[in-house]
Amino acid sequence: MSAPAQTETESLLDSVRAFAKRHLADGALQRAHDPSYAWDIAELLGAQGLLGLTIAERDGGQGATLADAVAVIQEVAMACPKSADILQAGNFGAIRTFAEFGTPEQKQQYLPSLLAGKALIGLGMSEPEAGSAATELTTSATPDAEGFRINGTKIWGTHSVDATLFLIYVRFGPGTRNIGSVLVERDTPGLTFGAPSSYMSGEQWAQLYFDDCWIPKENVLLGPGGFKKQMSGFNVERIGNASRALALGQLAFTLARDHVSQRTQFGRTLNEFQGLQWKFADIAVKLDAARLLLDRAVRNAEAGLPSAYETSVAKLAANEAGFFAANEAMQAMGALGYSCESLVEYCMRRTRGWMIAGGSVEILKNRIAEEIFGRRFNQRAVVAEAATR
Repeated sequence: MSAPAQTETESLLDSVRAFAKRHLADGALQRAHDPSYAWDIAELLGAQGLLGLTIAERDGGQGATLADAVAVIQEVAMACPKSADILQAGNFGAIRTFAEFGTPEQKQQYLPSLLAGKALIGLGMSEPEAGSAATELTTSATPDAEGFRINGTKIWGTHSVDATLFLIYVRFGPGTRNIGSVLVERDTPGLTFGAPSSYMSGEQWAQLYFDDCWIPKENVLLGPGGFKKQMSGFNVERIGNASRALALGQLAFTLARDHVSQRTQFGRTLNEFQGLQWKFADIAVKLDAARLLLDRAVRNAEAGLPSAYETSVAKLAANEAGFFAANEAMQAMGALGYSCESLVEYCMRRTRGWMIAGGSVEILKNRIAEEIFGRRFNQRAVVAEAATR
């Protein structure tokens, strides 16, 4: 009996696996500890058609499913974690929101270079006084002639040191109903940058300052009332975050498993000690459970945008499982795991950051609780004050 024919997804993943082994695996450790954006890898991924996987073919993308994109990013991360970050930027981050809601003219202007890996879009959401409470942002867009003047500050932006284009959340007026977003090119007069600063992971970011930064009206992505649409697109960002957390947890697990299977102490390999066996059993259960929750969020997505609840559950589970796996893998490997000579310590630092980025685990629990109780819970101080009256 002949073997069953491969599905399109299986064929895609075989191709990606071979590509990653041939072009990305070598140098993975060095890239992980290099804070600069790997433009050469971005162009390589673009030429391979791995950027814009879920973007429609009419817009220059591949028209693949969200499930395919998740599987691809995990395959790449197993070979080179830093390359998976580039896939995130080219598939799940601000680019996905842009591709979903941009005008045909905006997409024609910016998507070709973004999908070729020759340009990079960054997100400007957080501000000094508006982190998890994104609706409290103060960066303003004021009408001026045939455009808008942008004033305000953005912090903690991924790729803010290297991005050529920024998707900036702004306020067109008072209230949540007046929150929207604009596109600002890096060299726009009135946009300046603070000195690069580093996260624990080694990734760099720079503060963005907007001082009467004028943009044409054609650069408005979503006008007043666009906040909910933007957050629906942000759910895809969280799917990419969860996918990399799982992948790096799996990578750390695999490296540690191989190490304890070969390392000999007290006359036997480390994997013969029950204490270590239980560590790996615990990791496997957490990774498998999170993977199933991520799969649910992806496969139940409508029009390519997953639900807020299922995304929150999946990201929470993946963030916690990925960090647990990397942290336990480091412990199992001892000094080698803690050393920069292994990718395990990088996986630990990177997965820890994703428990904060893209919606902290605490914010995700709030969102999950709202679904459980069927109501919104106002976290603002006015609720507490009213309760004491």
